[in-house]
Amino acid sequence: MAHFRRLPGPIADVWDWQHHGACRGRDSLQFFHPDGERGSSRGRRETAAKKVCGSCPVRAECAAHALTTREPYGVWGGFTEHERHRLLQIGWRDVVDRCGARVDVKRLEARLEPEPEFSAPAR
Repeated sequence: MAHFRRLPGPIADVWDWQHHGACRGRDSLQFFHPDGERGSSRGRRETAAKKVCGSCPVRAECAAHALTTREPYGVWGGFTEHERHRLLQIGWRDVVDRCGARVDVKRLEARLEPEPEFSAPAR
């Protein structure tokens, strides 16, 4: 007799979150940089993409997917390529749920914030 608990779930269960993304139906160029894009052009595009992600109902799933698969390009779950690279370096697995399907986006954002500079007390 087969051990059904060991079988993977339907593929639709794994990818269904993508149907609910705020990015669905939008131009992918908003989320992925064209060749040679740099500087303020890239910053404006990433800011616009992150704004879409900010109101997305599946942002936590998208960010978990991008970090788990080490997605190399684009804005996923409101995180740029550079931000995801930093999260992979400093750690992110402690903010993922038991199933590995969602991350705590607020805690990840807090990790990316610059640490306050130390200032000597005033005399």
